[in-house]
Amino acid sequence: MKNVILSWKGAGLLVCQMALVAMLTLTGCSSKGETVDVDLINNPNSASGYDESAKMPVITFDQDLHDFGRLSEGENISYSFHFRNTGNADLIISGCGATCGCTVASYPKNRIAPGDDGYITVSFNSSGKSGQQYQEVTVMSNAQPARAKLRITAQVGR
Repeated sequence: MKNVILSWKGAGLLVCQMALVAMLTLTGCSSKGETVDVDLINNPNSASGYDESAKMPVITFDQDLHDFGRLSEGENISYSFHFRNTGNADLIISGCGATCGCTVASYPKNRIAPGDDGYITVSFNSSGKSGQQYQEVTVMSNAQPARAKLRITAQVGR
């Protein structure tokens, strides 16, 4: 009888775990009313091959690293990274993510036509920081490749 009770408890635990996974899966991907642009999904290039004739945007930065040099603790500074769409289709930047809350990026929300350019502005808040700082911003887009890295450095003194 003891084994039967343990089996029911084990089954109940399994059911609870499955319900938790289902809940997290359904709530973790909330779009909050936003729509996904089909261009972000339609990528003719895959692990099985690269089609050079496919129309794809390419994001090309003049530089991907900026050194702010020496800063005083508490300074809030920004740098604008210049880029150009060197591909043959419209570029859509879907977001920018930073490695730390002290670093944020703003980016164009409109489509960037082939040959056009723009700026991604990265701001760094040195409050509470000291010593050599190294931060990364990941730019996500429909380009090939879909992620690009921008880096900033600074030497923060008190």
